[in-house]
Amino acid sequence: MTQQCVPAAQKANHVLGCIKRSMAKSLREVILPLYSALLRPHLEYCIQLWGPQYKKDMDLLERVQRRVTKMIRGLEHLSYKARLRELRLFSLEKRKLQGDLRAAFQYLKGPTGKLERDYLSGSVVTGQGVMGLS
Repeated sequence: MTQQCVPAAQKANHVLGCIKRSMAKSLREVILPLYSALLRPHLEYCIQLWGPQYKKDMDLLERVQRRVTKMIRGLEHLSYKARLRELRLFSLEKRKLQGDLRAAFQYLKGPTGKLERDYLSGSVVTGQGVMGLS
């Protein structure tokens, strides 16, 4: 495992433990905002900045999100994918893909902030130059 993912997962697990100990009821309306504000930034920072290439690293980070979704009352019996669907959350792997696509789009827009089409050549004009599209 990479040296960056383990501390991020440990910190997220620590915060999750604090949330779990301080909550009397595991209601969706309470757990989800706490997860979004306190836990998810640690996990997303790790997947976006260091981009774990190893399955072990992604599983380590995903395990934290699994624990959060399992904490919510009424969803314990569902599979992980069903819990994500019910809570309208994405897996961390999909969140990484979204971030990568967003970064690629920002790169293509370049410093001008616009993605324009050069209608004479049929190419996309970006802040980085011209890209040919077929």
